[in-house]
Amino acid sequence: MELLTEQGFNTTGIEQVLKRVSVPKGSFYHYFDSKDAFGREVLAEYGNFFERRLRRILLNPHREPLERIEDLLQESLIGMEKYNWRRGCLVGNLGQEVTLLPDDFRDQIEKIFRVWEALLSQCLQEAQANQSIAQSVECQQLAAFFWIGWEGAITRARLCESGHPLSIFVRGFLTGIAR
Repeated sequence: MELLTEQGFNTTGIEQVLKRVSVPKGSFYHYFDSKDAFGREVLAEYGNFFERRLRRILLNPHREPLERIEDLLQESLIGMEKYNWRRGCLVGNLGQEVTLLPDDFRDQIEKIFRVWEALLSQCLQEAQANQSIAQSVECQQLAAFFWIGWEGAITRARLCESGHPLSIFVRGFLTGIAR
């Protein structure tokens, strides 16, 4: 996962992965039919990992809903800085490579984004219920908008090796929806 979040799927060779984890090539092919099969498994694991993280942050009953979005930003900034801005979002990275991947990757990536959107939408619905955002806001659509912008901000943060793009995006998002 580390290599794929740093380099992307197509530029990362299986030899590189096997060397990083000290696994013989024969063992790899015992578990996976191909690099693509491996990629699907890694993508599924990353999707599950990030879903658990989002549930912990965005559904935290001890924080106000809009504060939870700030919490996501802060945790993400800490993680990206820890790895010197080299690691991005595996789902976003693969989304950028989608035209070079087998077609079923597209569906898998889209399903992961839908789960993330649903979790954020739930958080935004809570914000609506406590009147932090307007009742007229369509939470599902706003959640989709958020993830589209978030992935762009992640890419830009890696480019300039700074959390500034992510902070600008989240502050703009929150300002735009606040009552």
